[in-house]
Amino acid sequence: MLKLHPDFSCRVDLVGEEQQEVLVVDPFLENPEWLVDYCEKNKAELKAADAMYPGVRMSAPPEYLAAISNFLKPIIVNVFAINEQSVNTIFSAFSIVTTPPDQLRPEQVIPHFDSNNKNDLASIYFLCGPGLGGTSLYRHVLTGYEYIDKTRLDPYMQSLRDSFHSGQIERAYINGSNKIFERIASYPANFNRFIMYRCTSLHSGNIAPDFLFNADPLTGRLTVNTFVGTQA
Repeated sequence: MLKLHPDFSCRVDLVGEEQQEVLVVDPFLENPEWLVDYCEKNKAELKAADAMYPGVRMSAPPEYLAAISNFLKPIIVNVFAINEQSVNTIFSAFSIVTTPPDQLRPEQVIPHFDSNNKNDLASIYFLCGPGLGGTSLYRHVLTGYEYIDKTRLDPYMQSLRDSFHSGQIERAYINGSNKIFERIASYPANFNRFIMYRCTSLHSGNIAPDFLFNADPLTGRLTVNTFVGTQA
């Protein structure tokens, strides 16, 4: 049901001083509107997400995961040098940012990492336009870390606790560099653009101060987020 765009194009960026891979596919699908329509028809299923995501989510249809597998699997395996046999979980969900800044949890106001296993992967597929904000990757200024694996977790978390306790982090969406984090790459929300990166990479959505928090799939910041888990 979902077809590859006839003008399909992809590239690999090596981001930052630590050269973290980012796969950029633009355009991806020939008929992305099918996914928008699917979400609109099933929007009653959109529910508050977990503690990390500032908005609502619902499961994406199996056709979307099939499209990633059919069209992107060889590219993904090659770019990120993962063993297909090590993959043990794959999950995709429609996501829409709906949480205003004054309701954010502390973990939502800073760039985050989705896993400290370097072979786990995350992607975001934009079903909205540039005006609704893309996604950026960051460097933690004090440690210089651009990704957080198991060896970096403890010193990184201690540095964050110190920053929170000293009041250096405000309750607002990060949307560029500040004293704690430096933005090292940014990808606008181009409709039908797919980007993938390692779950260890520090990243955050670009949510501007004048962002309109809209839960409507047709006009809100609609994306499909996918997480690929592997055996450590």
